[in-house]
Amino acid sequence: MNTENTEKLTDHMKYMEGMEDIGSEVMDKVIAQMNSFDYNAYTEADVKKALAKDVLSPEDFKALLSPAALPLLEDIAQRAKTETRKHFGNSVYMFTPLYIANYCENYCIYCGFNCHNKIKRAMLTMEQVEKEMQTIAETGLQEILILTGESRVKSDVKYIGEACKIAAKYFKVVGVEVYPMNSDEYAYLHSCGVDFVTVFQETYNSDKYAKLHLAGHKRIFPYRFNAQERALKGGIRGVGFAALLGLDDFRKDAFATGYHAYLLQRKYPYAEIAFSCPRLRPIINNDKINPKDVHQRQLLQIICAYRIFMPFANITISSRESAEFRDNIIQIAATKTSAGVNVGIGAHSGQQQGDEQFEIDDGRSVKEMYDMIKSKGMQPVMSDYIYV
Repeated sequence: MNTENTEKLTDHMKYMEGMEDIGSEVMDKVIAQMNSFDYNAYTEADVKKALAKDVLSPEDFKALLSPAALPLLEDIAQRAKTETRKHFGNSVYMFTPLYIANYCENYCIYCGFNCHNKIKRAMLTMEQVEKEMQTIAETGLQEILILTGESRVKSDVKYIGEACKIAAKYFKVVGVEVYPMNSDEYAYLHSCGVDFVTVFQETYNSDKYAKLHLAGHKRIFPYRFNAQERALKGGIRGVGFAALLGLDDFRKDAFATGYHAYLLQRKYPYAEIAFSCPRLRPIINNDKINPKDVHQRQLLQIICAYRIFMPFANITISSRESAEFRDNIIQIAATKTSAGVNVGIGAHSGQQQGDEQFEIDDGRSVKEMYDMIKSKGMQPVMSDYIYV
């Protein structure tokens, strides 16, 4: 693989022209805490001390993410389950993602959409977008997550906004997972009906980030980092956080993700916070992309630590994970799950136009997921928000 001469690469810490710099202090705080996180320094006593607290500090959160916490995973899971029931009852929210375009201008070596990957590219027309949404709405879902590849040329802000306007006709909750934008662009999407914005930082290790993101706007680490704060400044009510577990040291990435959300919650108390916990998945045309050793017990540890540290946050478990794991985690800590997932472009209506970003593991339909949730004694919820 050609990784180019590093001397020719754009400075990944320097904003490009047109990128809004909000002057936030949050990034420096997160990176400093992450770099000082020596997870091998924590003991079983530190973990038990954290579990004994009603409200956890960032230091307690570190203890729950440490290797010393794994032997206490059953206790951690029970505490997470208690917090989940306390704040969410038996509710499990359901949604589905809709990919409307897969053109991308970034060179991210682990991603199926990267601009050098030879895949079938497509961009849905608004008629096709509406057909997809009609098909999804017929399943009973009332929440949708709109995704694109990261191309401001092919999928410009207006294109995404028009898709969101259509979504608002069919769904009570509309989210987007697209390229980072400036606060005024987020304000525009909010006017089009967008309720929440999710951005995966991928890894919070800026040096590793630079090695993985070789070209495109996504190469700029601080602009991506501050996307959620710009979204909140633009009037978006909810923001989602995630690291792609397996790209780098997953314990440090998990801590940075949680601490990032924690600091923004304190800075913007009205903000609704959500976490996703994706593990690296194989991609088309690259059999070398496989998850590093983030096993299910460690994934469970991370999810439970998020729940105990930030008990009011939604936690999404996606179709990247196995059916068995998803069925179990919604009974412990996850409060949101995808259903009827198809990550191809235009695939919901049966007329796929473009290739997938990655492989999924759980392809169950909306009805199958609905019935599974009920069978576990849980309450499937199609929408968690009503405008009055």
